[in-house]
Amino acid sequence: MRNRALDSPIEGHDDGAREPSLAHAVTPSPELLETAAGILRMLAEPTRLHLLWQLAEGPRSVSELTDAVGGSRTVTSQHLAKLRLSGTVAARKDGRHVIYSLPDGHLIRLLRETMNHADHLLTGEPTHE
Repeated sequence: MRNRALDSPIEGHDDGAREPSLAHAVTPSPELLETAAGILRMLAEPTRLHLLWQLAEGPRSVSELTDAVGGSRTVTSQHLAKLRLSGTVAARKDGRHVIYSLPDGHLIRLLRETMNHADHLLTGEPTHE
């Protein structure tokens, strides 16, 4: 994997790797920490989190997402635009509709774990080790 900004290998990654990894050892460099913080900032808004939760179940149109989150189409579209520009979601045209999806299994697992952790906090269920 290469650092696009610096066009150099990212520390802790095998630059020749072809298969995506489920988990791998990384060194928390300043660039990696900033990138991770940016991802978490995208998740740190309830409407965006709800949209991502819906997309974790599969691709959805703006209309479907608007109905699911119960917001206005304008607000939903604005949040989706932020998520798309950050690279968090993918978008494709299907006729007159734009279909959004989550192309990254890491993000889907992060969402599920975050929601499960929040559920433990709200219900008082003991956390896992």
